[in-house]
Amino acid sequence: MYQLDHPWLLALLPLPLIVWWLLPAHHETSASVRLPFFDQVASAVGITPTSGSVIARRSWPQLIAEALAWCLVVLALTRPQFVEPPIEKVEPQHDLMLALDLSQSMDTRDFRAPDGTTHPRVDAVRSVVADFVTKRPGDRIGLIAFGDAPYPLVPFTMDHRTVQAMIAETLPGMAGPRTALGDTIGLAIKMFENTTVPEKVLIVLTDGNDTASKMPPAKAADIAKQKGVVIHTVGIGDPAATGEEKLDTTALQKIASDTGGRYFFGGDQSQLAAIYDELDKITPEDQKNLSWRPRIELFHWPLGAAIAVLALYYCAAAAGGLLRRSTA
Repeated sequence: MYQLDHPWLLALLPLPLIVWWLLPAHHETSASVRLPFFDQVASAVGITPTSGSVIARRSWPQLIAEALAWCLVVLALTRPQFVEPPIEKVEPQHDLMLALDLSQSMDTRDFRAPDGTTHPRVDAVRSVVADFVTKRPGDRIGLIAFGDAPYPLVPFTMDHRTVQAMIAETLPGMAGPRTALGDTIGLAIKMFENTTVPEKVLIVLTDGNDTASKMPPAKAADIAKQKGVVIHTVGIGDPAATGEEKLDTTALQKIASDTGGRYFFGGDQSQLAAIYDELDKITPEDQKNLSWRPRIELFHWPLGAAIAVLALYYCAAAAGGLLRRSTA
């Protein structure tokens, strides 16, 4: 639609009439008789000429042209604009970071599917996590793989297809055989530093205890709490195992509780899917809709028209004067 950005400037339209009414007319001195020897004639007849004045009169074409030009100039001052239809943008209010343990133990074939068959842990994780990403279309999601060290696979992005593609390509042992949980939390905190969303959530999925971190998980969780990062931990290993494959449930529970998150244990694929459904409820999708309407400035059109009207009038007046002189 069309609108005037400064419509109050239309009050200037009657300004020329007010000036004409309040100020005295402009007077021009002019000789009443145009003779090259006027002084000699006046002396011969004994007349002393006096000075006089005339008020210059505008012709109707000049009045119309100048009035139209003034209206166009005032219209240009009001800044006419064409306002386009609103453009809406959805801004996410959550940044979700998924940290997946890809140590060699993730290749253990002990994860039960709903049909009773057993599958490698990594297969169940890929399926459930990919489904979780599909349910979060309004969130920016990032992905970290960790083993001997954490590796950022995908930065925070709305391109969920890329996240799902990277999840599908994960392999057990690709990040090393051990588990660096504390360093993973530290990397996630660093990646959260450049985000401005009000809610920062880290979901850590691991099947072993921390054996490779330079930063203790408890210290990393304390820093995460100071930075406003909520950590939910998901354990899928065997709590009764020993060594690298042992699941340190106590450490995972403490990390979650210290940062305001929750700890979950997934014993099979159904439990793991239920965990991600619960996480979906804990961090409901939240978005902010931004809307704006682009504006196209149109002031140059009436301004150009005013210049064109005056130019045409004075060109026509000059041509008419030359024509009269040539005829005379």
